[in-house]
Amino acid sequence: MRKKILTEQLIVGMFVELPLSWTEHPFLKNRFLIKNQDQIKKIRACGVKQVMIDTELGDPKALTADQDNASSEIVLDPKGQEIPAIWNPETLVPDALFEAMSDAKMASELKAKAVYDHSKTMIERLLETPTAENIVTSKKVIASITDLVLTDDQTASNMLRITSHDFYTYTHSVNVGITSIMLSKALFKNSDAHNLHEMGAGFFLHDLGKVMVDADVINKPGKLTDAEMAHMRIHPFQGFKILKHANALSDECRCIVMQHHEYDDGSGYPKHLKGKEIHRYAKICCIADVFDALTSERSYKKAMKPFDALKLMQQQMSAHFDKELFAEFVLLFK
Repeated sequence: MRKKILTEQLIVGMFVELPLSWTEHPFLKNRFLIKNQDQIKKIRACGVKQVMIDTELGDPKALTADQDNASSEIVLDPKGQEIPAIWNPETLVPDALFEAMSDAKMASELKAKAVYDHSKTMIERLLETPTAENIVTSKKVIASITDLVLTDDQTASNMLRITSHDFYTYTHSVNVGITSIMLSKALFKNSDAHNLHEMGAGFFLHDLGKVMVDADVINKPGKLTDAEMAHMRIHPFQGFKILKHANALSDECRCIVMQHHEYDDGSGYPKHLKGKEIHRYAKICCIADVFDALTSERSYKKAMKPFDALKLMQQQMSAHFDKELFAEFVLLFK
């Protein structure tokens, strides 16, 4: 039986399967028995956060030790296999995140970095264990992060500047979340007609459905095949289903999660909506999503500078975006 675990839980004796191509790691094979600690160090050095292990091929003693560290709660991976839950609502959110948000004396630069880094940790843990309880907990914390962005201009500006350029799903989720809330703040700061807490949740959790996408497809270091792209495109609806199952699906979350890949010219997915058929909140998330993809480094491309990404979006992708919203988005970076 195969199950997914954190690389931090790897021990000698486990039979591991790496979610990388053979050119991205120093081993001769993607599947092998771990024989020493040096191999574990090399796996972690590749930047891999999770791996699959084969419980039938590994050392039984290693598997017993792994079970001692696992929770009894069960969730399913994208292939419908059981995975012991690693995080629960009590451990999901780093204590340092609450401390940073509540520390009125902390310098804005330090607060921005702390909130940003610990938000990434929270979202990473959520994606590893997307239970209903963890989703509800994360939405409460995201509401507090949203309040910080709305009320503390200096810290919010610093958070916008320090967004990192790696393209892990959890990093991308936080980048898009912060950037989308900043744009929403510019658009709706004088209006009471918008539930910015639920919008913030939708922005941060827009890619939640990727937990149901095969990791090999998400981490592929090149262009996806048609079949792989079709598989990737299930994630908006899967995110909708996960939120609905968790009883955490507000109207704001629904439209953002389902429509954040829809383009104004109808060339997006999953429903090829056009113009006014797409909710304004989803259009905001779409702009932030594309911008972060362009400014993030991947194994097959370098990160673009913000100015160059905005220029490309304006010159080559303008039909994708709402012109008014894109103009406001550009102003965030001036």
